[in-house]
Amino acid sequence: MGADAPRPPLRFTKMHGAGNDFVVLDLRDGRAAPDADLCRALADRHMGVGCDQILTIEAPRSANAVASYRIRNSDGSPAQQCGNGARCIAAWLVRDGAAPAHGDFAIDSPAGVHAVARDAQGRFEIDMGAPEFAPAKIPLSGFANDQDEYALEHDGETLRFGAVSMGNPHAVIEVDAVDLAPVGHVGPWLQRSHAFPESVNVGFAQVLAPDRIRLRVYERGVGETLACGSGACAAVAVLARRERVDAARGVAVSLPGGELRIHYDPGTRRIAMAGPAAFVFEGVFEKGSEG
Repeated sequence: MGADAPRPPLRFTKMHGAGNDFVVLDLRDGRAAPDADLCRALADRHMGVGCDQILTIEAPRSANAVASYRIRNSDGSPAQQCGNGARCIAAWLVRDGAAPAHGDFAIDSPAGVHAVARDAQGRFEIDMGAPEFAPAKIPLSGFANDQDEYALEHDGETLRFGAVSMGNPHAVIEVDAVDLAPVGHVGPWLQRSHAFPESVNVGFAQVLAPDRIRLRVYERGVGETLACGSGACAAVAVLARRERVDAARGVAVSLPGGELRIHYDPGTRRIAMAGPAAFVFEGVFEKGSEG
């Protein structure tokens, strides 16, 4: 298509998981995935649909999956993992009839294969895999061995954080009061830091009890979000290592947009995440060459 040619109308579904919102596109007919410019146009909250991420549903890549999906951030950059997005994709596929309304199934994400089940409340529960703490796996530069806590100098003070990969990189900072956390200042600084060569999602966690935390996340490619599923998993994984939470019995993670439930099995080292997935509206996006 030429640079001046209008784009054809694009059907979409607007969804959210605990306030983390998405534009979902069905590309199983073989249509090309949206480029970075189109992703930014879709994500624009004033002139587009508005979202944190664009999710594209595609043909499955593994034998047991019912479908696969890819993730683009609102700035057009690709992402490897999105727990809230995975639940929304599961709900979309069930409504579409591509996945069973009852019983388990699997979906492919850029980070791997995810088993999907239902919890006792009927919410979708996603197997998010095992956290990776080795610095090379995150990736985290400047540290040879994994540690419960890392330290970097920032503005004349020592910034302490945990680090883990949930298929995407996360830094977790424990704070006394999440409402007062310097999210908009420290989050961007860590994302630009030499320590995180692929940038990083930055979580600020307040422990309320062994089974409950509060969390705010400054997400790479997006900014602060109302919820971050992989960020909730990362926070629980880091805090469980320090024995600050009892993740084997389950931890409620309260985010600005809602609550997620995280279980971390110490035997298998796998994390399961359950939470809401909501349909908002359907639409057709039309954007001509003047956009």
